Amino acid sequence: MSSYREIESDAAIPPGELLAEELDARGMTQRDLATLMGRPPKVISEIVRGRKAITPRTAIEIEDALGIAATIWVGLEAQYRLALARQEVA
Repeated sequence: MSSYREIESDAAIPPGELLAEELDARGMTQRDLATLMGRPPKVISEIVRGRKAITPRTAIEIEDALGIAATIWVGLEAQYRLALARQEVA
């Protein structure tokens, strides 16, 4: 019987990659999202590249702009940061 830890993925996938895919599926640019969120385009670019974390505030702004629950974005960010930490201690 395998434990939950054994079936977790150790892949560190930045939530920004999923955000970029969502924007592409909607025919939106990073600049479009930045405008909807009232944030500089550089912020969105850094999130997409995994250089900037999706904070709870940013998650709420994404939720307002795209209609995808903030809890999803916060959860994806937490999973990403945890995977990075696991890679560092491995």
